[in-house]
Amino acid sequence: MSDDYLWDRSGAPDSEVERLEELLSQYRHRGPDTLALPARVSFFGSWLRPLAAFAAVVLLAAAGFWLLRSPSSSSWEVVSLAGTPRVGSEALEGTGRLPVGEWLETDAASRARISVGLIGTVEVEPHSRLQLVRAQARDHRLALARGRMRARIWAPPRLFFVETPAALAVDLGCVYTLEVDAAGAGLLRVESGWVQLESESRESVVPAGAVAAMSPGAGPGAPYYPEATEAFKASLMTLDFGGAQDRAAALSILLAETRREDSITLLTQLARLEAEDRGRVYDRLAVLLPPPVGVTREGIVRGEQKMIDDWWTRLGVASPRKWKFWTSAD
Repeated sequence: MSDDYLWDRSGAPDSEVERLEELLSQYRHRGPDTLALPARVSFFGSWLRPLAAFAAVVLLAAAGFWLLRSPSSSSWEVVSLAGTPRVGSEALEGTGRLPVGEWLETDAASRARISVGLIGTVEVEPHSRLQLVRAQARDHRLALARGRMRARIWAPPRLFFVETPAALAVDLGCVYTLEVDAAGAGLLRVESGWVQLESESRESVVPAGAVAAMSPGAGPGAPYYPEATEAFKASLMTLDFGGAQDRAAALSILLAETRREDSITLLTQLARLEAEDRGRVYDRLAVLLPPPVGVTREGIVRGEQKMIDDWWTRLGVASPRKWKFWTSAD
């Protein structure tokens, strides 16, 4: 790749940079009709926003170009923040290394911080057990067996992964906390950016400010905002993790309680419901977030994936399916 491309888009781009630009193009300025933008945009905002978006794409592409060519490591640095964490059978005092395949454990009085290669940090809270699974340039991977961790990652999407008993957490460039209880159930809270949760049967993309529950065997639930009504949250838990006999009633409550801000929850459910229920979701979602041109009730009922993807774009983000099949190793 010519270095000129990163400055003024002249010269031949690297294929990795092209893919990053294509994926991140969904965040470009689209005008005031998208859900994520304010109703009024100032004169300066109207030209600064696309300029800032382009600058962000260029910087992230340049960072990705460098990070993807960084050497792999057999261990990551770990620092004791409180008490005496353990790396394997050894007590950690001060600074040490966490080798690939080894476990870090904290008791009631200890905390630790792990350097995630060159792309971020993870703080490990008390009563936690965490393993370094892989430490490669394209695959920075931990496994959280129990406890709580907080990740800060500054890297292109899908370079940092956390395995849990219920789902795989895939970083899309963000700050988030992840909790796993003794039974393997989990809870994700995203502070900034986006996180994708994946299992064999489900995907959920979780934006900043949102939460998603996880359950072993069922996978990730749909994302929701804590400000949603209690009835909305209770019905969502039943819809995601309850018995089949309770799902119809739960969906009725969910639809009645949905606010415009909860559109992402309904979009996520479209991929999980039967045809009749997808029609009910379409009717409610069409009021809250009018579908793009070409997206019809009949198509949504049939489960046409392109229509669902287009509705995600209307929301201002790629669908979970698109994120899942985009990898830095392609």
